[in-house]
Amino acid sequence: MNPAPQKIALITGAARRLGRAIALGMAADGWDIVVHYRASRDEALDTVGEIKKLGRRAAAIDCDLADESATKALLDRANALLGPINCIVNNASLFEFDDAISFSSASLNAHMQANLAAPLILAQSLHAHTATGQQAVVINLLDQKLFNLNPDFLSYTLSKAGLHTATTLLAQALAPKVRVVGVAPGLTLVSGDQTEGGFSKAHQQTPLGKSSTPDDIAAAVCYLARAQAVTSTVLVVDGGQHLIPTQRDVMFLAT
Repeated sequence: MNPAPQKIALITGAARRLGRAIALGMAADGWDIVVHYRASRDEALDTVGEIKKLGRRAAAIDCDLADESATKALLDRANALLGPINCIVNNASLFEFDDAISFSSASLNAHMQANLAAPLILAQSLHAHTATGQQAVVINLLDQKLFNLNPDFLSYTLSKAGLHTATTLLAQALAPKVRVVGVAPGLTLVSGDQTEGGFSKAHQQTPLGKSSTPDDIAAAVCYLARAQAVTSTVLVVDGGQHLIPTQRDVMFLAT
C-alpha cells in the first residue's frame, strides 16, 4: 500500500494579513507551507519562522503574479523547495478602487491578470504535476460581495466574479485529479483608508453580529483542503453579511 503523500501547500500572498493567517492555520493542521510573496520578503521570512515554530517545514518564494511566464514557472520552483505541492491557495489579490465613472481598461486588465489569470495558470500547473491516482486541491479566495453586489471596486469585483465562475469550470475540467473550491470572506481586516473604529462598526453589521475573522477563514480553508468529496463548492464565511443588501461596499458603511 502506497503511503499517503505529504501535505504541502503553496499559498499566494502568504507573507502578511489574511494569507499569513491561512498559512499558520494550515501549518497547525499539519501542512508544510511554501509562502509566496511579491515584495514583502522580510514579512515572508517571518511567516516562515512562525510556521517552523509549529513544527512544520516552510520556505518563502517570490513571484510577480502579473508576470505570466514567472507564474507558469512558480509551481516548479515551489516543488523544488519542499516536494510536490498538492494544495494551492489562491489568496493573493489586487484590490484597488474604481467604479463605473473611473473605470479604465488598464485597471480591468491588471485585476484580471492578478486575480483571475494567475489562479487559472496555477490550477493548470497543479493538474499537470499531479500524478494519476493522486488528488490535489485548489482553494480560491473570493468575496461575499459576489452574493451581495454593489458597484464599488468594479474591476476587482469583475475579476472575482470571473474566478467564481472559473471555480466551477475548473472543478469540471480538472477532476478527478484536482478538486477546485472557494472561500468567500466577509469584512475580515481593515482595508484602505478605513479606520479601526469604522472597521469595528462595519464588522458588526451582520445577522450574527460579526463578520469573519482571519481564524474563521483559515478554518474554512483547512476544512476544504481535507474534504476529499467536495469540489466546486464555495463557502461564504461572513457572519451572514451577504444577506444584508447594501448600495456601497461594506468598507464604506461606517466611518
